[in-house]
Amino acid sequence: MNNNSVFLGDKFYNREHVNFVLFDVLHAEKLAEHEYFSGHDKDTIDLYLNSIDQFAKEYLFPHLVEMDRKQPELIDGRIRVHPVHKDIMRISGENGWISILASKEVGGMQMPSTIATAGSFILAAANYSGVVFAGLTMGAAHLIESFADKKYHDIYLQKMFAGEWQGTMALTEPGAGSSLSDVVSTAEKQEDGSYKISGQKIFISCGDSDVVDNVVHLLLARVKGAPAGIKGISMFIVPRERISDDGSLTDNDVISAGVYHKMGYKGAPIAHLIFGENDNCLGWLVGEENKGLSYMFQMMNEARISVGLHAASISSAAYYASLKYANERLQGRNIAEKAPEKPQVPIINHADVKRMLLFQKTFVEGSVCLELQCSYYADMERVSEGEEKERYNLLLELLTPVAKSYPAEMSNLSTSTAIQIFGGYGFTKDFIAEQYYRETRIHTIHEGTTAMHGLDLLGRKVMMKNGKAVMYLMQEVMKDITSAKQNENTKVHASSLEKKLMQLQELSMHLMGVAQKEGVEAYLSDATLYLELFGILVLGWLWLKMANIANNKSANDDSANKEFMKTKLLCCNYFFEYELPKAEGLLTRLKSTNRVTVNMDSTLID
Repeated sequence: MNNNSVFLGDKFYNREHVNFVLFDVLHAEKLAEHEYFSGHDKDTIDLYLNSIDQFAKEYLFPHLVEMDRKQPELIDGRIRVHPVHKDIMRISGENGWISILASKEVGGMQMPSTIATAGSFILAAANYSGVVFAGLTMGAAHLIESFADKKYHDIYLQKMFAGEWQGTMALTEPGAGSSLSDVVSTAEKQEDGSYKISGQKIFISCGDSDVVDNVVHLLLARVKGAPAGIKGISMFIVPRERISDDGSLTDNDVISAGVYHKMGYKGAPIAHLIFGENDNCLGWLVGEENKGLSYMFQMMNEARISVGLHAASISSAAYYASLKYANERLQGRNIAEKAPEKPQVPIINHADVKRMLLFQKTFVEGSVCLELQCSYYADMERVSEGEEKERYNLLLELLTPVAKSYPAEMSNLSTSTAIQIFGGYGFTKDFIAEQYYRETRIHTIHEGTTAMHGLDLLGRKVMMKNGKAVMYLMQEVMKDITSAKQNENTKVHASSLEKKLMQLQELSMHLMGVAQKEGVEAYLSDATLYLELFGILVLGWLWLKMANIANNKSANDDSANKEFMKTKLLCCNYFFEYELPKAEGLLTRLKSTNRVTVNMDSTLID
């Protein structure tokens, strides 16, 4: 089966919106004024995004449905995947996309993360399963570059950057899912400095395949005698094949025990791996013993931005498929029109279909702005010093759980809305909506469940450095609120957001009182709802920011696409009329003293 046999959208993302956020909202081209990013001006950025766009259309999108229909299989000890993955990795390596964020010192391009994030959005919108191999390899290579001894740079990085070898993060174990403090895989130091590795890992994305010559696992394990809990976890480079002195590859006792068949995202394998079943698996320490989790958090935080981004990517493709269908599907007549002899109208003319499409568009474009904003903060942290560096770091830390979880959760609703627009057809495999719905579901689980990120936000981030991160964010938001109050079409929205921000601050103080009086369990019992509320307000801020730019360009830039700017104001209006009001219910629940879940008897829900 190919894509031509399934109803797809005419496009899967909006390049004009990507450019709007990059160049009008963030002025990302000015990052090239910093020495580290020098050479990446607007022309090179456009060239990069154009090549990504072409690749997405020629190699990724055409195989979207095929990858879903033909899942990876474990055959003769190796997981076999769609053959186009080899081309994807090869071309990604040849074009320097795997090394795009790496330093020039190790052969990278030192591209701003903001630009690479935009490219990643485009690729995943075309085919999420198709981009995972390269994305994981980028993250693993960055860990090796950042924390491993330089001798390992020579051994691994160039092969990984070329797409000949691939990287993974091997964290999860059968008895330790999100609770990494319970990792039991072991590492025993050998006389030559290597470590003998023993243990199992499950749900390892792209943990094995026939795409590349070697798979390089960044694995968490405990050195024998290490402290219990997270303080005793170390990180190791564990290749599927060891590298001999003559450069040849030999088996490293890493066994693929199974491949999980998933609900969606089927084109990329998820493996169950056994390390050292024959007592012959070796790994090499990254950095220092017992500091592995701190190293892994670098990759995990980067991956969390990617998870939210890719949820938005899938929703973008689902939106454009449902938009195409809504323009073509004839059904019914104007609700005020009673004459049955009149011709049917495209369903996009019905008010509720307009609402559903506006919901999808507003969510996708707001989420793209959120992810690019976070990447911009990461870039600015890299090139800043002192208090300014701390400011960008704290803003990024505070927004990371929101950037991961808000798009992931809302993507479930957005892709479900796409199915609703398709109606009964959306429930069939003849139309693409159901695949997008299945593809996106993993994102609330990947890189920490939504509940974990709620605990992170309320339990740690809002109190970080005595609330300094929140203070910095409020300063950013208030600048845009002040600007929005100057325009007739945004001043009411600005006042609404300002009021909700004050209520959020009052709520946060109230919850700190709950922690003191009732304990940490009561304080954190509804942390997921606090995260949801926080996310709504952050997206409100970003829509005000975009509306401010749209107002300014409409009034002062004769070359601006006025119709495009109108869509930004329309989406902003939709968000404040339909999404921001949801904050009121969350505020009511979070202020309540009725501890329903804390006080309940769990035996009552049998």
